[in-house]
Amino acid sequence: MEELEQVGAIYNMIVTYVVSYSFQILGALVILVIGTFLGRRAGDLVLAICQKRKLDITLSRFFGSCARLTVIGFAIIIALPKLGIQITPFIAALGAIGLGTGLAIQGLLSNYSAGLSIILTRPFVVGDTIRVQGVCGVVKEVHLGFTLLSNEDEEVITIPNRYIVGEIIHNSQSDTILELAVGIAYQSDVNAAITAIRQGLLNIDGLSNTRAPQLGIEKCGDSAIEIGIRCWARTERAKKNKRHRRHLPLQHRKYCWRKFAIC
Repeated sequence: MEELEQVGAIYNMIVTYVVSYSFQILGALVILVIGTFLGRRAGDLVLAICQKRKLDITLSRFFGSCARLTVIGFAIIIALPKLGIQITPFIAALGAIGLGTGLAIQGLLSNYSAGLSIILTRPFVVGDTIRVQGVCGVVKEVHLGFTLLSNEDEEVITIPNRYIVGEIIHNSQSDTILELAVGIAYQSDVNAAITAIRQGLLNIDGLSNTRAPQLGIEKCGDSAIEIGIRCWARTERAKKNKRHRRHLPLQHRKYCWRKFAIC
């Protein structure tokens, strides 16, 4: 019997609240709907302006998200008093909840703070080829919490941003560094061999047009002089040739390497 009375009291309280604040609830919903709509439009507008000014895609998305969340946040602040919720104690409660939540999810927050650092300092951008923490790939997307890379196998690699910030990052932009070695006999003319190799590299399609290959004697082996070669290949071409080389028979792979250098 007491339970029925409690249920009836709760029901009467809900009905009274809805009747008393029906217009306020409707107004709050309208404000939230309009705020969400305006927030999306503001985000799209900021993104379009950033892209028109040829700003980095990661920064453009970040500014667009900030604009959208700011407008929606103002709409929520305006709508809460319509529901009879006071802003001041609500903000104080959010602060206390935020402190406890922050202590519980320190790892997640560190990822977001590291992501913000990456977006603002821009040690790399989308399309760069980077190597960090023993992982190498092309940067596809940079989010607040994580960064997406893609390697030559088209595997998507997700790296939490806290494992990137503070680490040594190797960034070769849109190119991939290739290190090769060619052995020649001791009685051979080293300068002529280096000239021939350099001329051969100029005829290879897929190497960087802005970075000249580096050649020199790397070491003297037991039976040959090894000429070291460092050159830069366009990452997308290098990835394509590596995938193609895996499908070749073993006897053709050495020929492919000699002909294309980046297979």
